[in-house]
Amino acid sequence: MKVFGVVGWKNSGKTGLMERLVAEITARGFSVSTVKHAHHAFDVDREGKDSWRHRQAGAREVLVASGARWALMHEGAAPGLEELLGKLGPVDLVLVEGFKREGHGRIEAHRAATGAGLLAREDAGIVAVASDVPVEVGVPVFGLDDTGAIADFVLREVGLGAAESPTSPALRDDCFALPPGVDWVPVEEALARLRASLSGVVAREEVPVGRASGRVLAADVAAVRSNPAGANAAVDGWGFAHGGLPAPGAGGRITMEIALGRAAAGVPFGGVVPAGKALRILTGALLPEGVDTVVLQEDVTETGGQIAFGGAPKARANTRKAGEDVKAGAALFEAGHRLRAPDVALIAATGVAGVSVHRALRVGVLSTGDEIVEPGAGAAMHETYDANRPMLLAMVEGWGHAAVDLGRVGDDRDALRATLDAAEVEVIITSGGASAGEEDHLSALLREEGELTAWRIALKPGRPLALGRCAGKPLFGLPGNPVAALVCAALFARPALEVLAGGRWLEPQGFDVPAAFEKRKKPGRREYLRARMGPEGVEVFGSEGSGRISGLSWAEGLVELAEPARTVARGDLVRFIPYAALGL
Repeated sequence: MKVFGVVGWKNSGKTGLMERLVAEITARGFSVSTVKHAHHAFDVDREGKDSWRHRQAGAREVLVASGARWALMHEGAAPGLEELLGKLGPVDLVLVEGFKREGHGRIEAHRAATGAGLLAREDAGIVAVASDVPVEVGVPVFGLDDTGAIADFVLREVGLGAAESPTSPALRDDCFALPPGVDWVPVEEALARLRASLSGVVAREEVPVGRASGRVLAADVAAVRSNPAGANAAVDGWGFAHGGLPAPGAGGRITMEIALGRAAAGVPFGGVVPAGKALRILTGALLPEGVDTVVLQEDVTETGGQIAFGGAPKARANTRKAGEDVKAGAALFEAGHRLRAPDVALIAATGVAGVSVHRALRVGVLSTGDEIVEPGAGAAMHETYDANRPMLLAMVEGWGHAAVDLGRVGDDRDALRATLDAAEVEVIITSGGASAGEEDHLSALLREEGELTAWRIALKPGRPLALGRCAGKPLFGLPGNPVAALVCAALFARPALEVLAGGRWLEPQGFDVPAAFEKRKKPGRREYLRARMGPEGVEVFGSEGSGRISGLSWAEGLVELAEPARTVARGDLVRFIPYAALGL
């Protein structure tokens, strides 16, 4: 972890500067924790609170936990900063307030109104000053409220680099550059390079658990209470203490007196069930005192204030233990997990009311080219209806992001520049116009004013893939052919967008299945064939032509054939990736 400090005299603005730096740096996609040095009488606890009473009774350490946070209070002098840092979880940066005598780099907060002199004049560990008035000192000086510039300085000092804006991703400048002499990029190498270059770019927010499905967790989630909260009945029947069962009578049947009352889910029995008596109990009801076993209603006969059943059940039969599903405090999900409906059910069942999630990643989708027209419009023979944009918008939305329609732009560089500059998004996906043709204005614009690297990926379909940045935003330039655009988006854009959204890199799950087709594959490129399962195995679309859009709809997934030459015969095992594994 990187460490940087904020120091200064009392009332110099340290805490305000800390607060602004945390907000600024986390908004740039970095994770931040803080450490603060406090005066001797400091106490996070309040008199009369349960935790305060524990401490007053003599507890050396008190740990307080809830579904939102936990805190550990330790009695005694604090250890040194290095030991304290070891108690923190891993983050990109730890900001330290105070601790003037430690060895990490520090910036001094200074306000003239305090009347105090500058620490920086005597402390070589102070590498900058943030002041509300001009000062002369041998280190860089910033305005006390110039948070952006101070954040840039701090990130450079610790080696994290300065992100370009609160919504810009932490992309390495050379993330898309290829080694000298490399013309074709294998698929696995391209994926590995892309994965290593990205980090989350979106801020976090708190949402109620009922609105959390489909969102990416920004913090771990733990159970607030056990599920079930208490031991309860698993069936409708009669409850009793197993140790108080009377001996079987004639015919081996056991007879018991019925206790007054009953227990139901939500309406517990408040008394004690005497030994040797049975209480009517319904599914989900808490086991009252004096009950540890339940016999099924269907196995019981009831007459004259008594019940009878054949044979003694096992102790604790037909009951559920407290916490047998999930215990209080148990980890449920880690940060980076995209929540599903079943996940929301588990979180709610353990008493968690709200969770910290990342805001939805805004992904702009743009089509380029004079030949592209809107579906439904009159189209001349030389014009093409725009199939890519609606397809890509649907894919982005299906992946859980906020899809933003940037429309169509013809072969007009000024119009393209205006559209890209005005896009209020974190990521841009384009189709067409990113190769080296004379009408490929996107490619030319990015080479002049942004960043662009065209990868020739050893992939069929979809060899050209443009990766770059426009105004600090990652840009994916997909092929203009819809079949190639879908394959490249599913393989490259999908996992990259998930990381940018604060999630985990996604690996599609494939399955080895018998081939219901024959093919001779040439060496050199990885191939993806439109495919679906049939009665004899996986079938492929009749034509491999990338202009056959109907094959995308016909298919239920893709067959993946690795780079080496191969002859596929019927019955051979091939890797089939269902559309569902690609989020389609």
